Amino acid sequence: MSPTPQDPTTPFVADIAALREVRAHDPQRVTKLLSSRRRRPLLPADGRLMIVACDHPARGALAATGNPTAMADRHEVLARLVTALGRPGVDGVLATADVLEDLLLLGALEDKVVFTSMNRGGLAGSSYEMDDRMTGYDVRGTIDAGFEGAKMLTRIDLDDPGTLRTLETQAAAITELNRAEVVAMVEPFMSSRRDGKVVNDLSPDAVIKSVAIAQGLGAASAFTWLKLPVVEEMERVMRSTTLPTLLLGGDPTGHPETVYRSWEQALAQPGVRGLMVGRTMLFPHDDDVAGAVDTAVGLVR
Repeated sequence: MSPTPQDPTTPFVADIAALREVRAHDPQRVTKLLSSRRRRPLLPADGRLMIVACDHPARGALAATGNPTAMADRHEVLARLVTALGRPGVDGVLATADVLEDLLLLGALEDKVVFTSMNRGGLAGSSYEMDDRMTGYDVRGTIDAGFEGAKMLTRIDLDDPGTLRTLETQAAAITELNRAEVVAMVEPFMSSRRDGKVVNDLSPDAVIKSVAIAQGLGAASAFTWLKLPVVEEMERVMRSTTLPTLLLGGDPTGHPETVYRSWEQALAQPGVRGLMVGRTMLFPHDDDVAGAVDTAVGLVR
């Protein structure tokens, strides 16, 4: 589990048992490790990013690759994250505070780019899903932790009044992050309810419309990035923005080779800077986390 050697002098923990002890008896260690964490520039020399995402559980979304409870075992999730973050070419991680602080204590965030997850209040399947409030990190928490950016999910349902509160709150957060020169990562979708379930419209026109709305949020955009799905006509989608963009992986149901081919084609578009992928790599169909991560890194770099 531990990415660092077993050493009594290290501030990091070696396993889950030690992690539990620190959380109970020495919670101040988190603050100390945040202040001493080795940081790196946002973009490496090649200008590309490979980010592992793990913020789905905080919305009550535990399914991955057909298993409805794949992400329920935190021990297993952490083990897979440590494996993924230890692979060559992986730049960093996106997660909520509980996951990031576990990884911090395990020593897995050294020299990594870290994105916090902000709005997790729109719980999957809830009646208030579009009223997606900032129940995760806030701007100050991201800045105080010394992390490189904050991500917000921006689902836009024109028939749901909760969307307005979400947009207004996110615009304020984007403004604050830009003023602090911290990346504001916006993940927009045009969404609607079908048979009581929120569904994202992945048609090119809908994605382009969501981009137009999302990139206009806030009083500044110098540090605003986008996180977009891989859809048809990605060339046209990427012509709708000048903002740096990472591609999301989602939880695809197609054959892995088909998925990877679509990523490769999308990564070739101007403005695309890399991948921010979670379940596809952490819970691949063949259960080979290292292999899935290495394949994704090969596409990015």
